[in-house]
Amino acid sequence: MATARRGLRVVVVGGGVGGLCLAQGLRKAGIDVSVHERDDSIRGRNQGYRLHISPDGERALRECLPERVQALLTATANSRYGFGMANYDEHLVPQWTPEMSDPRADQVDKVDAVDRVTLRKVLLAGLTGAVHFGKRYTHHEVQPDGTVAVQFADGSVDTGDVLVAADGANSVIRRAQGFPEPRDLGVRTIFGRIPMTERLRAELPEILQDRFTWVIGSDEHKLGLMPMVFRTEPATASARLWPELAFEPCDDYFMSVFSMHRTATGMPDEQFLAMSGAQLWEFAKARTTGWHPHLRAIMEFADVEETFPVAVRATAPIELWEPGPLIPLGDAVHAMPPSGGVGANTALRDAATLTRELLAADRGEQPVALASERYQTEMLGYATDAVAMSLQVAKWSLKRIDFDESVLPARVAG
Repeated sequence: MATARRGLRVVVVGGGVGGLCLAQGLRKAGIDVSVHERDDSIRGRNQGYRLHISPDGERALRECLPERVQALLTATANSRYGFGMANYDEHLVPQWTPEMSDPRADQVDKVDAVDRVTLRKVLLAGLTGAVHFGKRYTHHEVQPDGTVAVQFADGSVDTGDVLVAADGANSVIRRAQGFPEPRDLGVRTIFGRIPMTERLRAELPEILQDRFTWVIGSDEHKLGLMPMVFRTEPATASARLWPELAFEPCDDYFMSVFSMHRTATGMPDEQFLAMSGAQLWEFAKARTTGWHPHLRAIMEFADVEETFPVAVRATAPIELWEPGPLIPLGDAVHAMPPSGGVGANTALRDAATLTRELLAADRGEQPVALASERYQTEMLGYATDAVAMSLQVAKWSLKRIDFDESVLPARVAG
């Protein structure tokens, strides 16, 4: 005999990759969900461009997404345009590169990389009426009946049985719970987007076009180049698979990541982090005057308006929240550096794990508090490993970061 559903309602604060994937998973499972994003639109602020999707991340997406949304994701993913990773010095002399394997090597429709903005548009598909932009969280209160009333700056209130804090590394909800801020690793990064024009393709050697490339300079500067070549151009894919979405055209590009230790910027953080896109590229070009001409040429094609600085941080050790109706997800609980490309994948895994546990609670198989505890216990294991791995990649490529490994559990430190 089927168990009666409880009619659980979930309120998600944060409409990033993790929050939207959770919303897709919950709606697919038949659970009522609303998502509140502080930005006014999906492009309200720069958060990066190309995202690597790991096998774990792809499994989570396929678990959470309905079939039609999955088809749109696959169509707009990276075209498998690439052959792993290569590592060079600033003169394009090959260096040792860590070996990387992917069990999906022969999977024709694998999703190994996506455009971040396109992914968020895909994750919005089918969520009409559930996602609300321009909603800034102010506070919440647990009611006598155990539900959570969530207050927003515009005076509106949304109430649910569960409040999911998916509001990123600068989480207001996390801060309100008294948890420490993520640790500053001393790494300063310039994220950029470089359109892959026909002229650029003609000028660059194939070795800089067909794979994920790290250039690790002897002067403590690092440049990462990641090609994003769409399997199907997003506007074309949406017109064929979901016409009412009307995606905007988006051409192929390189995501560029120029990094250094904060002491190498030669200026106070306030000044560096306030620089415009044009100023940031002038800074990068001034720091690479002795680099190989091919690397210098790439920078001349940069889209300066799509360039922004980031101070890299990490949450270590990860701390569990009190099991109950307030549940953390993604960077709000385990921020990590972009090195290794595991942050978004860990948030996707959170979404799939939490969907399973909340579905069990909705079916009456466990209380919400136990669902929170079970989810967080599982998350602690894989997220701790992910943070440690991303820190190790950061140390390999940058050599110098501000981080004491003693705060990590022994099984992942070193």
